[in-house]
Amino acid sequence: MIKLIRKILVVILVIYVALFGLTKVIRYPEPIAAIKLGLAPASKTPDLMPAHTIKAATTPATWKSGSEEMPANVSFDGQTITFDQFIAATNTNAFLVIRDGAITFEKYYNGMGATTRLPSYSVAKTMTSLMIGKLIDAGKIKESDTFVSILPVFKAGTSFDKVTIKDLLDMKGGVGVSDNYPTGPSGWGVAIAQMYASTDVDWFLMHNRKMKEDPGTFAEYRSVDTQMLGMIIKKVTGQSLVDFYSQNIWQVAGAANDATWNVDRVGGTEKAFCCFNATARDYARIGYELINPSSKIISAAWLSRISTPAVTLDYGWGYGAQVWHPYPGINLMLGLHGQFVWMDPAHKTVIVKLSDEPTSADGKSAKVAPVLKSISEKN
Repeated sequence: MIKLIRKILVVILVIYVALFGLTKVIRYPEPIAAIKLGLAPASKTPDLMPAHTIKAATTPATWKSGSEEMPANVSFDGQTITFDQFIAATNTNAFLVIRDGAITFEKYYNGMGATTRLPSYSVAKTMTSLMIGKLIDAGKIKESDTFVSILPVFKAGTSFDKVTIKDLLDMKGGVGVSDNYPTGPSGWGVAIAQMYASTDVDWFLMHNRKMKEDPGTFAEYRSVDTQMLGMIIKKVTGQSLVDFYSQNIWQVAGAANDATWNVDRVGGTEKAFCCFNATARDYARIGYELINPSSKIISAAWLSRISTPAVTLDYGWGYGAQVWHPYPGINLMLGLHGQFVWMDPAHKTVIVKLSDEPTSADGKSAKVAPVLKSISEKN
């Protein structure tokens, strides 16, 4: 029995060493870290990857106070259920409503609170777009610029070299990195999982430049497009994304708490397509700026750009410049696992809903949106 145990332990050790070597080659976290990342609930993954800190404003903006009750019942997934049942059914951690600059409803669940930093996943795409807008406003880049004109090291001698900033903004880049998110260990090897867990995103892109179609010809939601935008920001500014974002957006907006942005490795590159982590109130602060015509963080021109659907993607929703448009006049920052920053300028309303939905619930967004719409249009 002892000999058998020893043999088993030796085999396990050999397998682990082999896997450890493989993960180093493909720029992946070591096996145990990768397994922890794959099994963790959505709200816990930011703590499992290195991150850069986005410092809060020296003088944070304050919210006005208000009060309102949520509807007793809502229509969700073809049924009438109570608001509390809706909250539970969608694994909600935080739910905030902002009306005309006042917090009128704020509630946290599952041990979360006003100072809990929660992940937003693809809400980060809109944060990235805000920085691109700043650079365009400043004349540092143009939407017609190609990716490789800014980062020539990535030239591939294919249609990859024709991908423009405009293509990337509107999910028409054509790069063949699918956003078919994996469920469980069997899916960890797919491209989007590799990019998400990568310890070197530049290396990842260098080895994933194969095109699925010519740029500008077909719209498909692909996170690699946003990662390429983040790489452009880093190259053009000579700064990390967190430094540029902090100076031009986070502190200007008056964010009250530090945020974080996960990176591929310590001192490395931010994962621009995901991995932005902040408090619910500070997400609301950015959302409120984006329904404010006199916003301090976005120009009128770029606000118009992100508010105008350019293509149609999942659920038949409009999409443009890294912002969703589920209904006319509505801008939405949307993230995997049930993250919503709902912006309704006509009703001067922002709704933040942060959740812990499993990956398998990704299609639930189209069922949640009508509930947020009904609450937004209340009164």
